[in-house]
Amino acid sequence: MLTIVPYEHKYNQNFRDLNIAWINEYFKVEKKDRELLNDPQSSIIAKGGYIFIGLWYNKPVGCFALIKKEIERYELGKMAVNKSHHGLKIGQSMLAYAIDVARTENWKTLELYSSTKLDAALHIYKKFGFKEVPLEDNLEYLRSDVKMELTLLNVT
Repeated sequence: MLTIVPYEHKYNQNFRDLNIAWINEYFKVEKKDRELLNDPQSSIIAKGGYIFIGLWYNKPVGCFALIKKEIERYELGKMAVNKSHHGLKIGQSMLAYAIDVARTENWKTLELYSSTKLDAALHIYKKFGFKEVPLEDNLEYLRSDVKMELTLLNVT
């Protein structure tokens, strides 16, 4: 049974470890990762962002962050699921939850950066309505070769 709860300091190590595990599996930890993972309270929450933890029968097994970019634009990032819990649709449940938060908060756009190495993740993002958009120059992560956006509000 999955429950998604707001971040509390007691989940700091879980948030860090879940992300470090998947990053190291496919890539290498970069400067921006260390900034966000070593002090998520200052680097994400204090700047207007959110972090959520996915609990499977009260055990932290997943996480994601909604990082404020502009007033009504947030980045979905630092999404991870413990490898031992893959296949349970935890990532999809967390993604749906993130989109619900964005809609509830009346954000216009949810964006994310990913990699063509992560086929399963890209498939899920597309399934939930994210569309590929051009990458900007000077990205924060070397591994990012895909940018996607989900438009939540139609601007008139």
